[in-house]
Amino acid sequence: MKAKIVDVDALRAISPQAIRSYALFEGWKAVEQYGTTSEVYAKRGKGQEREIVVPVTDRIGDYASVLSELIAIFADEAGTDQLRVFRDLTHADRDVVRVRSPMAGDDGSISINNGVELVTLARNMLASAACAARKPSASFHVGKIQQANEYMDRVRLGQTEIGSFIVTLLAPVPPSVETQQLDIWPDLAAEPYDRRVTRVFANALSATSEAIAAFNRGAGMSAFESAIEQGVSANLCESVAAVAEHNNGADVSITWARTRPLPSPQTAVKFTRSDSDLLKEVARIFRERSPRNDVTLLGYPTTLQRAGKQSGGTVSFATFVDERSTSVSIDLGKEDYERAIDAHKRKLPMHVAGDLVREGQRWHLRNAHDVAVTVEGE
Repeated sequence: MKAKIVDVDALRAISPQAIRSYALFEGWKAVEQYGTTSEVYAKRGKGQEREIVVPVTDRIGDYASVLSELIAIFADEAGTDQLRVFRDLTHADRDVVRVRSPMAGDDGSISINNGVELVTLARNMLASAACAARKPSASFHVGKIQQANEYMDRVRLGQTEIGSFIVTLLAPVPPSVETQQLDIWPDLAAEPYDRRVTRVFANALSATSEAIAAFNRGAGMSAFESAIEQGVSANLCESVAAVAEHNNGADVSITWARTRPLPSPQTAVKFTRSDSDLLKEVARIFRERSPRNDVTLLGYPTTLQRAGKQSGGTVSFATFVDERSTSVSIDLGKEDYERAIDAHKRKLPMHVAGDLVREGQRWHLRNAHDVAVTVEGE
């Protein structure tokens, strides 16, 4: 039995832009205006030309019933069921990110723990692109980037789909208000932020796959470092590695919103289980080498060096980084350097804030501030 879509709220959730974009994509052509709220579209098929009336606004009383009839016609023309057309229409004004687990059983299910993890990792992958779309970096503190957090609040979790086990993320995209050449990719910098995120995501996935191939040809870590500007980051590598490791591979695709079409309707990238170990190591190195901004260290000054009494100097600071005992080099101004001398003489700990940077085998704290000696009992 064929299902018919009659849910008023579900039908009203479909935008007029989505209907128009779907119709054009399926070969319908606008013929003429029909009153003030609709347009006539025509298409030749099944030996005859058919016409439909497409609303241009949802502010009409019978909007839901009109859409129900249009879905029935679209399904008949495409030779598919109405549920499939309904889903395509609800996705028409979104970029749809799909993350597939090849580990699903014959019934398309996976363990609940793997399912929850897959949703989280899919979110993390897209969040890394939301950060990179603002400014590329080797690693991100996602929670500290407000624009990325606000974007992720607008992303919706779609229904899982048949085809192994597929997590679906519905990413918001504003409709195009200008006529686009569908054979040319728009300049990324000219795109609105929401579309820039998904395009950076697609670029980063492709760049990661290409970097893996280049590494396997002997390019080394430089293959990944040169891909940072394309959106590759420790965050992305960690998430892809976890999906590939726990699901015997990772298939990620993006279907572009029909309301803002691109030359290719979909971008897809696959990773194998064997890629996971390399990506985890790349992520570790990225994080190790990336500046950690505005951290506070507690430790003891061990070695102090300065050029003259009227200037500051460099302090070797015994502390812990990533729960490991290590020495951090800190350049201090005159007054802060005097505080370090006092702490060294009295064998007292001190705390100092700044930007922690790994250079070669050594740690350095740049832009030091809030330097203070810690006296017991204070």
